Amino acid sequence: MKVAFAVYGLLYVVVEVVGYQLERVSWPEITALDVATAVTNAFLTVAVLVAVLVAADVLGHRWRRHRRALAAERARLAAQAWTDPEPLTVQAWRPEPLALPAAPPPAPTGPARTAYAPNAYSRRAWPDQAAADASGRLL
Repeated sequence: MKVAFAVYGLLYVVVEVVGYQLERVSWPEITALDVATAVTNAFLTVAVLVAVLVAADVLGHRWRRHRRALAAERARLAAQAWTDPEPLTVQAWRPEPLALPAAPPPAPTGPARTAYAPNAYSRRAWPDQAAADASGRLL
């Protein structure tokens, strides 16, 4: 269907160019040379139009192929950037916090200097005097 329209369009251009050239010459004075010149000019016009259309089509195909290659290259580079990420460096905008001074050691409470508090719920198995037994034996 497209070819039929193209052929019809080219034939229409040829007839119009021939008619215009023959119109410039008065009808009673038309010779074979005038007709040949008009037909030659018409076909030259059609040939130039076809050459322009073919050049535009070829350049369009090359441009599309070039754009596809660029898009594929961009996609490859983007995929490579995701697979090999570089570490990010972040600069803080706030100053570093000051170091806190060390806490003083806890004061010992009671006769035993242990770090843990005595267990208020445990029951003693023997009184404190038993531990100070002179013989060192428990019954």
